Amino acid sequence: MPYDALGFPIPSRFDEPAADRSRRIPAAPRRPGSPGRGKRLLVLGLLAAVIGPGLLAPAVLPVVREAVVRWSVRRAFGHEARGEPAAAIGDVGRALAWSGDDARLAMDLLCWRATLRLDAGDAAGAVADASQAVVLAPLASRPRQVRALVNVVLARADEALADAEAAVELAGAGDPGALNHRAYVRALVGRDLEAALADIESALADDDAPPPELLDTRGYVLHLLGRHQEAIDDLNRAIVAVESRRRDLAARLGLDEAAGGVRQLRSIDRDLAVMHHHRGLACRAAGLVGQAEQDLAIAESKGYDPSRGVM
Repeated sequence: MPYDALGFPIPSRFDEPAADRSRRIPAAPRRPGSPGRGKRLLVLGLLAAVIGPGLLAPAVLPVVREAVVRWSVRRAFGHEARGEPAAAIGDVGRALAWSGDDARLAMDLLCWRATLRLDAGDAAGAVADASQAVVLAPLASRPRQVRALVNVVLARADEALADAEAAVELAGAGDPGALNHRAYVRALVGRDLEAALADIESALADDDAPPPELLDTRGYVLHLLGRHQEAIDDLNRAIVAVESRRRDLAARLGLDEAAGGVRQLRSIDRDLAVMHHHRGLACRAAGLVGQAEQDLAIAESKGYDPSRGVM
């Protein structure tokens, strides 16, 4: 061991020769953790994974649910606007699965999916959805109205009339929409036509600017009663009003192809398809063959199809 000038030993860590550094005694290895410590960490991790979401779920789940529903509805709007009912049905189904315990939302989604199923040619699925909506909201008139029209497609006249009657009772006496609906169902199945006319006259009472949809119903009923010229007059007014509505919407949209606007245009075109078909029938019965052929061709081009609920 080296010594200093006074005879004291020099600690090796101060000026240890480089050759000796490689011969240092290695530090004692760290003592491995005991097996119990690892198990404790594993248990704590599992508890955090299980208890953490449980504490957060009540606050987070409603936000996630609303986001999924909104996203699904937007996608469904887009698919419906592009004439893709099958894809829209899937989107509405997803929104329905995430609707939680909101019965009103579920009812609206079921009614919507019923109309989409009808558009896709699935009348049996449509009536099942409408019936489920009736169960969820037994005091609401809309599910009954939807199911009534599906029953018309299924040629179940008695069931269709029963639903239309129940819808009027649930909506309240004098409700124009429900009265119009019952009048139209009666016309579609060819029953109680005088009562249908009374319904639509009540719906139109005291209305200085009658909605074209109601004028269309009265025109169709009048045609079925053999009053063809009166029918044509009503249907002329209805078609002019809806064509004006379409032009205004198209002008507002411009080059904007947003799903909401395109979907509205598609709905308006279907209304026009039905109105032109009704006027074609009335014109043919009145002997106006050329006008009848033109109207019926327009109706077909715009998608008139009773099997898909466009009737």
